[in-house]
Amino acid sequence: MARILHLLKADDPLALSLAGRQQAAGDDVTVVLLPGAPELVPPAGVTRCRVPDERSWEALLEQIFEADQVVTW
Repeated sequence: MARILHLLKADDPLALSLAGRQQAAGDDVTVVLLPGAPELVPPAGVTRCRVPDERSWEALLEQIFEADQVVTW
């Protein structure tokens, strides 16, 4: 199981669709909403957090280094 991190700054239906497919394939998927991103609801099973409101920049940096794949949108 891969740990995949999606960093979103804008609304992108393709990003949420891909995150859902990766989660369905058994990967651990997290969607991080960066400043300026609208409130988005990811597919079921996909973790969502907002930086810096719910997670610190330092915690995000650690999560980036721990991830197997980081996708920016």
